[in-house]
Amino acid sequence: MATIKDVSKLAGVSVATVSRYLNKNGYVSKEAAEAIAGVIDKLNYRPNTIARSLAGKKTATIGLLVPDILNPFFPELARAAEDAANEYGYTVMLGNTDNDTAKEQRYLDTLIHKQADGVIISSYTIQPDHLRGLQKAGIPVVLLDNVFSSDSVVSFTVENKEGGELAVRHLLERGCRKIAHICGPLSITSSRERTAGYEAVSTGTDWFTPGLIAYSDFTVKGGHSAMQQLLVSHPDLDGVFASNDLMAAGALKALQEAGRRVPEDVKVIGFDGIQLEMMSPGLSTVAQPIYELGKTAVDVLIGLITEHPDIPEDKVFPVSLTVRQSTGG
Repeated sequence: MATIKDVSKLAGVSVATVSRYLNKNGYVSKEAAEAIAGVIDKLNYRPNTIARSLAGKKTATIGLLVPDILNPFFPELARAAEDAANEYGYTVMLGNTDNDTAKEQRYLDTLIHKQADGVIISSYTIQPDHLRGLQKAGIPVVLLDNVFSSDSVVSFTVENKEGGELAVRHLLERGCRKIAHICGPLSITSSRERTAGYEAVSTGTDWFTPGLIAYSDFTVKGGHSAMQQLLVSHPDLDGVFASNDLMAAGALKALQEAGRRVPEDVKVIGFDGIQLEMMSPGLSTVAQPIYELGKTAVDVLIGLITEHPDIPEDKVFPVSLTVRQSTGG
């Protein structure tokens, strides 16, 4: 098995230069980098991450915790994170928590035990005190879709309330005159904010009533059930805004089963912007910049790991309207 000394000897550079190249830490000339890369490829050299971690260096691994891997939003997020991590020479360890705090804590304990260099957490159930073990171990954290009142944790969210307002205004512009809303779990901040956006536009209109809001669980089945309930209590509704795309897909199925044409009789819009190419009609949605979220999370986490001085503060990403057939696009 080739060693770092073998690489330095054949490349004609010092061991320290090879180390800087491998760790992307410090200056390496273009000529030296090309020579090192060529030798690494020739020798099929792989750094001994276990030995490096025992020596107090980095393990080149980061953790990514997500609440539901069956929701297409999170595989897209994971793909972006993995692509970005690979560019830095890092490996991503993925954990699916199932919105289970005990399972989430086991993953966090494992990441500490495995000496992960950093962790990205997209969780509906994480609380500040859950991060104490990571902080004690000196493992930096980036939060997605959640915000803690702590300067030690960088958080990235999107314009959830503005997105809810955008969805309802779009339905009104398309001619809807009685718009229902399928809300996600009230325990989730982003869900509450999207509902607040719906209420901000709807409250005060001649058609709005709190009974137009149905509550679900961010799943296709939940959206289907909520839509069935809304059709019973408000058979004259002509627009639906669901707080995520999976619930919108369930709503579409319930409308089709009830003989309602989409978009002719009822127009439907979701939230997230996940890939649902096989759905018919195509789903209009308020799209989050999923890939950008995952990539930026890794960029910032690597900056925290390497103690880069220019680490950004919490950031709110914009959302955008994607119009498809479900609202007459």
